[in-house]
Amino acid sequence: MSAVLFIVILLGLIMMGLPIAFALMYAGIGLMLLIGQFDAQIVVQNAIAGADNFVLMAVPFFILAGEFMNAGGLSKRIVSMASAFVGHLRGGLGYVAIFAAILLASLSGSAVADTAALAAILVPMMRQAGYDPARACGLMAAGGIVAPVIPPSIGFLIFGVVANLSITRLFLAGIVPGIMMGGALVIAWAIVARKQKVALLPRTPWSQRLVLLGQGGWALMLPVIIIGGLRFGIFTPTEAAVVAAAYALFVGAVVYRELTWATIYHCLLTSARTTAVVLLLAALAMVASYMITITDISGQVGGWLQSLSDHPLVLMIAMMVVVFLAGMVLDFIPIVLIFTPVFLPIIKQADIDPIYFGVIFIMNCSIGMITPPVGVVLNVISSIGKVSMAEATRGVAPFLLALLLVMFALILFPALVTVPAEWWR
Repeated sequence: MSAVLFIVILLGLIMMGLPIAFALMYAGIGLMLLIGQFDAQIVVQNAIAGADNFVLMAVPFFILAGEFMNAGGLSKRIVSMASAFVGHLRGGLGYVAIFAAILLASLSGSAVADTAALAAILVPMMRQAGYDPARACGLMAAGGIVAPVIPPSIGFLIFGVVANLSITRLFLAGIVPGIMMGGALVIAWAIVARKQKVALLPRTPWSQRLVLLGQGGWALMLPVIIIGGLRFGIFTPTEAAVVAAAYALFVGAVVYRELTWATIYHCLLTSARTTAVVLLLAALAMVASYMITITDISGQVGGWLQSLSDHPLVLMIAMMVVVFLAGMVLDFIPIVLIFTPVFLPIIKQADIDPIYFGVIFIMNCSIGMITPPVGVVLNVISSIGKVSMAEATRGVAPFLLALLLVMFALILFPALVTVPAEWWR
């Protein structure tokens, strides 16, 4: 009964246009009223506890690092470097988009920021070269959602906080699956590009490639610093976020000299606004999470899935189908905040590794960002690329299929996640 009431209140309020953060809070209050234990102090205490978490301090700094990266010229140089090495191939600008997306993903954990940066640079170039605008935008959107899987990842940060799991282990476990997503996009684009009749870019001489590699080397050092620091215990994920922001600021202002006081102020302002949205969601979702625990919704859902608990593979597939469907109507962070406290006790009972589950779960949430009608990355690319939502949906279809196949392969063969994760320990 409580599970049904929670879902009805949450979806009803969202359909009425209430912001998701407040819909989560009111759904939690609805559960309080159901059991006759409404207490405003409990609501406030849980909301404060939801935001009062040291690990969540990493969120604003990773967001700020992404802003400094885009405004300071790191993104632009990564694109130029990738273009020099693979831009001359058939469909070369598509490969540039994929490799640049993977590199940007290792600098910033935000799919929206990476997609916007890539699209602003590459979509006009691809349109001018004769590429199908819908396909170009679809590829850009699919490449952008690699960001929440390859560390540093804001998605892993939030999941780790809610699930009380090691952020470092989640980061390291996401490396190989993120690279696999990039590989799947390369294969999908190679198939799609055969039908594209476009102008080829001239081959860049090695002397110029080395110059661009040197210029982009400063950007390439950031993921090395972050992964190396986490792997060898030099700093925590929260400290890594501060290092990333400081490094991006230094490179953009001192090395590339593209960050001015005005752009720094704009980056700070944009980061503050984005952070406020994320932390408000985290705070008010804690009210719902607390009541989910009190009313034993996890136990109720577990009862529905009890018949699957002896079949971990079928259980994982059933959960991922639910998350995929939710991704069509909910944004990334709300899905993480709503489903993590519900699913985690069930997967532990079924002896599924929580780190492995977290990687697949976050990948699925990322895929939801390019599924209509709500897909936020799809909306961003539609706006920047100047194509309709229907065209963007058509353009992303083959790449969405490729990413779903990767996720399905990871579900069938957990060792693809768990074994590489052990290498990094």
